[in-house]
Amino acid sequence: MNEATVRAAAAQIAPDLDSAGGTLDKVCAWIDDAAERGVQLLVFPETLVPYYPYFSFVRAPAFSGPDHLALYQRAVTVPGPEIERVAERARRHGMVVVLGVNERDRGTLYNTQVVLDGDGRLLLKRRKITPTYHERMIWGQGDASGLQVVDSAVGRIGALACWEHYNPLARYALMTQHEEIHCAQFPGSMVGQVFADQIEAAMRHHAAESGCFVVNATGWLEEHQIQAITDDPAQQKALRGGCMTMIVSPEGKVLGKPVTEGEGLCVADLDMALILKRKRMMDSVGHYARPELLSLLIDRRPAATVHDLHPIHGPEGGDTAGAPIGSDEHEQQEYPLQSAAHQ
Repeated sequence: MNEATVRAAAAQIAPDLDSAGGTLDKVCAWIDDAAERGVQLLVFPETLVPYYPYFSFVRAPAFSGPDHLALYQRAVTVPGPEIERVAERARRHGMVVVLGVNERDRGTLYNTQVVLDGDGRLLLKRRKITPTYHERMIWGQGDASGLQVVDSAVGRIGALACWEHYNPLARYALMTQHEEIHCAQFPGSMVGQVFADQIEAAMRHHAAESGCFVVNATGWLEEHQIQAITDDPAQQKALRGGCMTMIVSPEGKVLGKPVTEGEGLCVADLDMALILKRKRMMDSVGHYARPELLSLLIDRRPAATVHDLHPIHGPEGGDTAGAPIGSDEHEQQEYPLQSAAHQ
């Protein structure tokens, strides 16, 4: 287990709603600024690039078509040029970066979390398994292939988005892989103070239950952005509050100063020795577990829409009969970079 001290930061940042690459420019600038403060791990909010679909929370689906199409046009591919640009910044500063993006995979958008290592390698691409409420009109569903904890330059990292933290089995799937730093992302600027209160409760609970650090980033909307999304005062009210960018220790203690208003960084030094201190007393997936009574079954196979029962001949003439299109075997033949990101 990593016994070092890691300087981590969570960014509360407003997207650029007006230009195609504006948010990405801000992300790169914030990475540079964080590096000057000695940050080794930086977490950005949920689907920050190009922006979270706030419009879908306040606008009826029948009137959301143009905004939805614009999101498609500005969404990124993973891997792709936008991710490589962030990876270059990660390499330059030796920083681990966790970024939320709208990922376009042909005709479908996904709420995707990307983990880039300090050398710029794409360690993980995972898709939110169940979009919440209004989000189901925007994104497709992910699968369990992304419920992975990965080794990084700062320790073992797991990630979930927003209300996935209310799915105890999804959290437990990461806990069983002994995550040391959990990176959480929320949209922020929604619902009001009750959303911020719920975020704080969820983050502190997961930290104490998992015995890991939690670094949580929420988004932010400027007042002029709220007014640009809707001119209805009642709908504008629904796009304020709900921000709780924070860092929590394995003992459930809040570290640093949470950011709840405006843009800013929450920065804290993580004493990794606290993980063992906590788990010595209560290890939820070790000596405190009862696997003969309670256990978790996970299907990590990537979801496939087509299952080809005929032989598929690879580039070397190899036979992969029965491998479903979309499976690891099929992706390794035609999409080696995407396949590597799942593993």
